[in-house]
Amino acid sequence: MKIQRISSLALVLGFIFLCSSTCGEGHNHFLECLSQISHNYSSISNIVYTPRDSSYISILQFSIKNLRFMSESTSKPQVIITPQLESQIPPIIHCAKKTNLEIRTRSGGHDFEGLSYVAQVPFLVIDLINLGEITVDAVEKTAWVQAGATIGALYYKIAEKSPVLGFPAGSCLTLGVGGHFSGGGYGTLLRKHGLAADQVVDARIIDVRGRLLDRKSMGEDLFWAIRGGGGASFGVILAWKVRLVDVPEKLTVFRIQRSLEQNATQLVHRWQYVAPRLDRDLFIGVLVGPAQNERKKTTIRANFFSVFLGGMDRLLGLMQESFPELGLVREDCAEMSWIQSTLYIAGFPIESRQVLLNRSDLRLRNFKSKSDYVQKPIPEFGLEGIWRQMFEPEAAAALVLLSPYGGRMAEISESALPFPHRGGNLFEIAPVVYWNEDEGRDSDRYISWIRRLESYLTPYVSTSPRAAYLNYRDLDLGVNDNEGKTSYARARIWGVRYFNNNFDRLVQVKTLVDPNNFFRNEQSIPPLHYSRKSENGD
Repeated sequence: MKIQRISSLALVLGFIFLCSSTCGEGHNHFLECLSQISHNYSSISNIVYTPRDSSYISILQFSIKNLRFMSESTSKPQVIITPQLESQIPPIIHCAKKTNLEIRTRSGGHDFEGLSYVAQVPFLVIDLINLGEITVDAVEKTAWVQAGATIGALYYKIAEKSPVLGFPAGSCLTLGVGGHFSGGGYGTLLRKHGLAADQVVDARIIDVRGRLLDRKSMGEDLFWAIRGGGGASFGVILAWKVRLVDVPEKLTVFRIQRSLEQNATQLVHRWQYVAPRLDRDLFIGVLVGPAQNERKKTTIRANFFSVFLGGMDRLLGLMQESFPELGLVREDCAEMSWIQSTLYIAGFPIESRQVLLNRSDLRLRNFKSKSDYVQKPIPEFGLEGIWRQMFEPEAAAALVLLSPYGGRMAEISESALPFPHRGGNLFEIAPVVYWNEDEGRDSDRYISWIRRLESYLTPYVSTSPRAAYLNYRDLDLGVNDNEGKTSYARARIWGVRYFNNNFDRLVQVKTLVDPNNFFRNEQSIPPLHYSRKSENGD
């Protein structure tokens, strides 16, 4: 979840792989295969882009949310395909297997490490940007949403049908639902309704054999795995059927900023005890970062932002009872509809509903992020240590996002979905560091800074395992061994951090549905054992 406009970019980091002179030969073999097996190749050829096409770069870069992946040295796909029909995807899978091209599937481009469009091996990208259909049934309180749609578009379509229905997904409106839901997906409604993945009731996926499966035909094990385990490990997610949630006709929001000179440290310290235990209708997050004070000197500012599923009077009463230190008054609050609150939290004017349909971000920068879970409040001196790190030059555009748990999140079993971070977690802490385009050549400085902050946080975050959020993917945690023999052992290093005790069940599912590990990337779920033999007979 990205709460402020300044932090509404996706966070990605990639590997360098230069496409050699064999790229042309590789994609020619792929295109030849596609023409041979496709019943209507002309319809597919219109949506196929290779480096020889003038529009290739613009298609590739349109959904990239991090300038680090727009450099000439960044690895690039041999082919990009933008399907307009779900039926166009099985031939792509077949020919990718036959010509030894790996597949990366992109629905929005917000994956933190760029794994949906960056690889160390010859690969192609299936870009689902054209598969964005959304059908809302306000009577049944459900919606079918194709994987290439954004959550902003989903919110827009829900609001068209009903002012009292909503959906508990993220706050960065350009997130593609394909990846967002498959990793869990959370936003300001999580304390009331849990994750986006908790509301998924059906799905469509194309598996390694090119079969189109729904919940019934895929079975409950695979259906469990793709709701929080990362869909790209198991196939190509086409669409989700989700359960919509009830929201009041009017809810209340507020945003309060406090600097160090205004007791920000003490307020953040107190917040840790209060926010996870508040009424589940109330979400109060905190975004902390460097800022200029009235004397034009650098300070640390904490931005408390809130969505409350109720009226202003009730909110003021709850805050006076539970968090009077924040000093919330009526003038700080505003009542609005749920759809307006999605714009407010994202940093847009609340009447600019068309913004929900935008796919592009106005400002792109370089950035790197981390994630951790806090189970015991960080003492004041621990917070002060974080602030000291944020006074360093590399942190001039750094932010730390604190997202409270509790409520519904504490009631759902750790094993209900692959996402295990439920009861026992007070909040998630997610630092991010940004740097400008002209500083791109000095990226190591900024990445080193956030790694130092991660190291500093070690005594204050979860242990055994130290947890992390899959949708905030971090290749610093480790990568798979593509040779296969030790993939499972290597994958456990990062797998238990994302999935805890659910990792082994994910491996079992993977072993059943993709035993030869065709759908893979640097942090994909591996089968327990696999060989690299051809799957052409599948």
